[in-house]
Amino acid sequence: MNTKILVANALVAAAYVAVSLVAAPIAFSNIQFRIPEIFNHLVVFNKKYFFGIVLGVLLTNLFSPTGVFDMTFGVAHTALSLGIVIFLATFIKHKLTLLVINTIVFTFTMCIIAFELYLALDLPFLLTWLTTAAGEFGIMAVGIPIMYMLNKKLNFNDLMERN
Repeated sequence: MNTKILVANALVAAAYVAVSLVAAPIAFSNIQFRIPEIFNHLVVFNKKYFFGIVLGVLLTNLFSPTGVFDMTFGVAHTALSLGIVIFLATFIKHKLTLLVINTIVFTFTMCIIAFELYLALDLPFLLTWLTTAAGEFGIMAVGIPIMYMLNKKLNFNDLMERN
């Protein structure tokens, strides 16, 4: 991994942590509005953002009230969901379509977080899946036009690829 990619991923991770901690009261538990989940859309533009996003989730989850549960299940949820989207991107090239698919994948896979909260806090699985998925969908859906427009101005792929 070259220095530019390493620095870009470090910046993504730092931004993820910073925004999460500012919004901490609504970022954890059974009703989650983790605002930096918008950054998950970066992999639609370049799969090399994968590591920065996962690192951001890992570092953020150090502050989670569920501790090691969130570090394990939260990172697994992010890595799995990003992996699915990266795989689908080999077949689907239309960015807006991929942004919508990314939102759906992350929303559906919130069952992983619901299972975590069931184990850690004894919360009801289906209701927790519904509430966490609703929060994830809301954040990711709002993120679609934001990231799409930002990409038009910044070109996320070129930011990662330029020398």
